[in-house]
Amino acid sequence: MYCPKGRELENMFIYLFGSETKNQWARDDPAFVVICSLLLAVATVAYCAAYDHSAAHAVFVVISVLLFHFLLAGVFLATCCWFSTNAYLREEAPNSHVVEQRVEWLYAFDVHCNSFFPMFIMLYVIHYFLSPILVAHGFIPELLSNLLFVVAASYYHYLNFLGYDVLPFLERTTFFLYPIGVVIILSPILILSGFNPSRYFMNIYFSQRL
Repeated sequence: MYCPKGRELENMFIYLFGSETKNQWARDDPAFVVICSLLLAVATVAYCAAYDHSAAHAVFVVISVLLFHFLLAGVFLATCCWFSTNAYLREEAPNSHVVEQRVEWLYAFDVHCNSFFPMFIMLYVIHYFLSPILVAHGFIPELLSNLLFVVAASYYHYLNFLGYDVLPFLERTTFFLYPIGVVIILSPILILSGFNPSRYFMNIYFSQRL
């Protein structure tokens, strides 16, 4: 039976992650990585314009955010997921005549990039416009800041799960949903302890204390 929605979903995943017909799931070009890097740089420049007072330090902040928040963190997370899927989550081949399939490292990095983009929207764009409220003192700013970070982190891991769940040769991919439970458990502890992630990260990067 023909199912338009199912076909559209399948086409979307093939477009995002590649095609199994050529035994490759990763994208062939780095365009999405470049776009994410440019958008992240623009957002960081906006933060620097609002909260920094030194051009030299602003350049340092932009480079460090691109290098650590996106690239190095992405390489680390993609490597962990790539190793975990190939070592523990692949289905056993029914017989020796079946071609063994493995998760490519580039595919794991693609999944990170796709999962990172909504988190970028929440923690760099929405957070920027709400930052005057989120960095203020008091329980309400702490609550709102923690909720925003919890939603962003949870959505990242949910999309990470979807990226691996679409691969037909993987099983037990619900493993990638476990960090959401950890985030949800930790969030009330952080809120009650008075921790404000917005203030914490803004104070790390910008010269003026908030």
